[in-house]
Amino acid sequence: MVNEMIMVIDFGGQYNQLIARRVRECGVYCQIHPYTISVEKIREMAPKGIILTGGPNSVYDEKSPHAGKELFQLGIPILGICYGAQLMAHTLGGKVATAPTSEYGKTLVKLKADGALFRVLPSEAVCWMSHTDYIEDVPVGFKITGSTDVCPVAAMENDAEKLYAFQFHPEVTHSVYGRDMLKSFVYGPCGCRGSWKMDSFVREAIDGIKEKVGDGKALCALSGGVDSSVAAVLMSKAIGKQLTCVFVDHGLLRKNEADEVEAIFGEAGNYDLNFVRVNAQERFYKKLAGVIEPEEKRKIIGEEFIRVFEEEAKKIGAVDFLVQGTIYADVIESGLGQSAVIKSHHNVGGLPDYVDFKEIIEPLRDLFKDEVRKVGLELGLPEHLVFRQPFPGPGLGVRIIGEVNADKVKIVQDADHIFREEVKNWGLEGEINQYFAALTNMKSVGVMGDFRTYDYAIALRAVTTEDFMTAESAKLPWDLIEKVTTRIVNEVDHVNRVLYDCTGKPPGTVEFE
Repeated sequence: MVNEMIMVIDFGGQYNQLIARRVRECGVYCQIHPYTISVEKIREMAPKGIILTGGPNSVYDEKSPHAGKELFQLGIPILGICYGAQLMAHTLGGKVATAPTSEYGKTLVKLKADGALFRVLPSEAVCWMSHTDYIEDVPVGFKITGSTDVCPVAAMENDAEKLYAFQFHPEVTHSVYGRDMLKSFVYGPCGCRGSWKMDSFVREAIDGIKEKVGDGKALCALSGGVDSSVAAVLMSKAIGKQLTCVFVDHGLLRKNEADEVEAIFGEAGNYDLNFVRVNAQERFYKKLAGVIEPEEKRKIIGEEFIRVFEEEAKKIGAVDFLVQGTIYADVIESGLGQSAVIKSHHNVGGLPDYVDFKEIIEPLRDLFKDEVRKVGLELGLPEHLVFRQPFPGPGLGVRIIGEVNADKVKIVQDADHIFREEVKNWGLEGEINQYFAALTNMKSVGVMGDFRTYDYAIALRAVTTEDFMTAESAKLPWDLIEKVTTRIVNEVDHVNRVLYDCTGKPPGTVEFE
């Protein structure tokens, strides 16, 4: 369904997802692949251009990830960023060494007007640096197109071969003209037209689903969250009554959420879906009893979801396809190729080895969260549903540290409800991208009335983010935090302490587990 594609080759950089998002903001589809991808596979996929990411290693270390000269001889335009720039120089005969002076943070870069990617930019630009090595000598055929006071090769190029390199990171917002530089690469040497639009995605996705499913039946795993809701409506547009949407109440939802989901998608709702609600709280609690390790919890929840869907499929009869609201961030975080697993998403890395369906359909698998929301609007979903906060598939199971049981679920449901209610009362709903309460596994001594207590601590989490790949802790008004704290310790049983999480992503994740 994609006519033009830019490939990002990941060498372990922390901004690989951000690079992909910036390219997509140019209206060009972009995929991330591990550095182990073969030249033959790249040639087969025929990307319009390649971007090599940064990474934590030194290219002159034999154990570091490398690329052969064949990559640079494919005739495909290539842009190397940070480690990717050094790799290009090292592989093609230049020299990379430890820099006399490391550079970190905002740095003024002098840009040469004859640089192919800088022609419409000022002669100086603030860019984001993060390196201890530098390019000492450029390869034959390259010229220097950018420098700083301590970095003689901040940018280089061989325009005849369509090879370009930046020592800085154009993808981060601190690089003032970074998006313009990426756009110049994508639209210039790569020759892209910018056809990656959500309206065309919807049309092509519906046609693709119709062709794949044919006269068959599909079961959609509907959680009521943004991703699964958009996937359900997209599938419904494509195959109508051949689709059954199964909503599993696993007992790990927010307070009153199961009833709210049924009200939206059930018989009384506005969508003509075959909606089935399965109340499965006790079976999930039983499976999770005694389990404290986060990855194990995720995999247990993922497998039990599948087993419920298989049982419901047998009741429907002749269901070949399972539909999930998997998005690209889920795929990346669950481990892409050789990339590290950050956390197994229940519908990707958390799937059991055997699934009793002919095929799994993930119509949103190539999209980031903001793109999913755009698809939702294209499909006519109401804004309050499209811009609903993300909720993890494993639910409160990953917002409860340690063992999960019904009593702990009630604690975190009640605390979370108070937090959400007060944020709404303060009119901050639209300013915070995600906020929730989590139950820590910590107990501490407190005093309530004249009595000693020894109870749990609740942690409040609120973040602002564009894409959920990176995030910053929200700077909430202290009076709001104080009000929420007072209400939680007074109204929620077995809680005597409230903490506020100030950690960004990285180094943390948005969720706790």
